[in-house]
Amino acid sequence: MSDLSPAAPVLDVWCELQCPDCRSALDDLRALRARYGDRLELRLRHFPLEKHKHSFAAAQAAEEALEQGKGWEYAEAVLGRVEELDRQGEPFLVEIARELGLDAEEFDTALIDGRHILIVDADHAEGKAIGVTGTPTYVIGGERLDGGKSQDGLRERIEEIADRLLAGQD
Repeated sequence: MSDLSPAAPVLDVWCELQCPDCRSALDDLRALRARYGDRLELRLRHFPLEKHKHSFAAAQAAEEALEQGKGWEYAEAVLGRVEELDRQGEPFLVEIARELGLDAEEFDTALIDGRHILIVDADHAEGKAIGVTGTPTYVIGGERLDGGKSQDGLRERIEEIADRLLAGQD
């Protein structure tokens, strides 16, 4: 039986791995994971923006990392070094995979054959449909919280909603 209760509230994190605002959100995400553990499911959702030319490839790479069991770890590693992604593009995405002990050859192949494009496109379309315009944007308990302009107070708001949803489970 899985530790994740079937009713664990889901926090969708609409993110773009070449986005400095998403990098500033990392501390909040780490704090939420530390506070809730398996009681809150954090889902990485992709919303690549056209102004960042490597963001679409980075989203595909994050999906490959997820498949190899290190989705968040990979996303955090890339976000922590957005300047390098800006400069180096796809070779940097493969390099991060190698640093994390993932199958770098498989990453390279995944970026070439586009096996994760449909997931990224579907996320982007869903994001647009629910009103996501920038990243990071969070959705929990049917509420959309936009972190693109300011992260101030967002974590507290997410915790309020998560606590309310968790309390409703007892």
